[in-house]
This record gives sequence, C-alpha cells and structure tokens, in this order.
Amino acid sequence: MSNDFDVSSLRAQHLYDGLEESPCSGEQLQVPGPSGALEVLTAYPGGCVDDAPVAVLCHPHPLYGGSMVNKVVHILAATFNDLGAPTVRFNFRGVGASPGRYDKGVGETDDLLAILAWVRARHPASRVWLAGFSFGAYVALRALARVDDIDALLLIAPPVGLFDFAALPEVDVPWMVIQGGKDEVISPHAVSSWAQGQTAAPRFLWMAEADHFFHGRLNRLRTALRQDWPRVVERSGDGPCRVTCDG
Repeated sequence: MSNDFDVSSLRAQHLYDGLEESPCSGEQLQVPGPSGALEVLTAYPGGCVDDAPVAVLCHPHPLYGGSMVNKVVHILAATFNDLGAPTVRFNFRGVGASPGRYDKGVGETDDLLAILAWVRARHPASRVWLAGFSFGAYVALRALARVDDIDALLLIAPPVGLFDFAALPEVDVPWMVIQGGKDEVISPHAVSSWAQGQTAAPRFLWMAEADHFFHGRLNRLRTALRQDWPRVVERSGDGPCRVTCDG
C-alpha cells in the first residue's frame, strides 16, 4: 500500500489550477498551527445566524498545486454558503503563506485539528461539518478519528488505494461520498467498494461522466450537493444509499 500519490502528470497538466470563479467573500486570517500560522479564508453567507453550522474544507495534494483556492474547494465553499453555512478554508503547511513542509498527511492532520479547535472556540454553539477533496478527504478522515465533535462528513474523490484507508477507523457520523466515474487519478470502483463496505455506509453519489477534477461539471456538483446534503445532515430519507447521475 502506497502512502503517497504517485501521479507524475498532475503538475505538468496543471490540474490543480485555481479558480473558475471569483472567491467567496470573507476574511483572510492567520490561525496558529503546529508549524506556524496557517493561512485561512472564511466566507459568511448573507443572513447567517450565530449558531449556523460551519463547514471546514480541506484542499487537495500540496505537492501537485493543491490549495484552498482550488476550484473544487471553491465550489464546495460556495455551495455550503448557499445552504446557509459559513465556511473555513485553509492552506496546509507548506502551501501559500502557511509555513512548513509537506508531511504525507500526518502533519496536515495536525494542521486540520488546529483549525477545528479554532472553529470550535469561535463558534461554540455551531455544529461542524467537515469536507475534503482528494488528499483533503484522506486528511479529513484521519482527523475524524481523533475528535468527537464533527457532526457530518463530506468526501469528494477520496484517494482510496493511494493512501492506507484500511488503517482508518470506520466513519460514525452522517456522511456523503461523491465520486466521478471517469476519475483518472483514483480508481472509482475502489472508492465505491470501500464506501459501501463501511458498516454505516454513506450516501454515495456516482457522477458517471465526471473526472477527478470535475472539469466542466462543477455546476452539476454544486446542484447535486445542494439537493443531497440536507438529507445527510438531517438523517432523513431512506438512509444510506447510492445515487447515480450522468454528470
């Protein structure tokens, strides 16, 4: 089992290449972290109430251009804002203005734990939703095993097979997995098998025509999340299930 990505084409293809839209409005902050101050970007939707859930978002692989302004992470932030939730994005160590060096998910998990502690101090009455894309999904799972106050989890294209998911405990909160059927980085069927093999299976959205980076399908991703996420966090509907769309 590999403990890191081995996808040499990512940097050359500029696949983690920033935004397709202007950033969500909010604050740019520095939050204390284990390797120095972490660069943070928040966004608060209009009419947000004090105890609204807060979504913390984890970006893709630092060594291949992943950062908090990645376009998939941006779409997640915008969608959670649509749902009335403030969002907190941040750069892992060694990315942007966050000091330090890439640490194969170990130090990055400590970075996320520092952000979660800061969010809890700033929003003590709020539920916390945790989300991650690709490498960020792996880090989110690692952090979930070390805290007991996450209310819901969203994983986008989790890197099953590229990191040791078998060593992670099972998810015990309401959760959702979104996976592209034409993912060229991660095996879509490995992700599906892993997710459906969990004791508490997630709500699983299979976007049949989407690649790893959801090129040309970000709006479909946004629409699907707006429709399905409320069912996850409300623990309503028919429970864990697989949903297929042609996106």
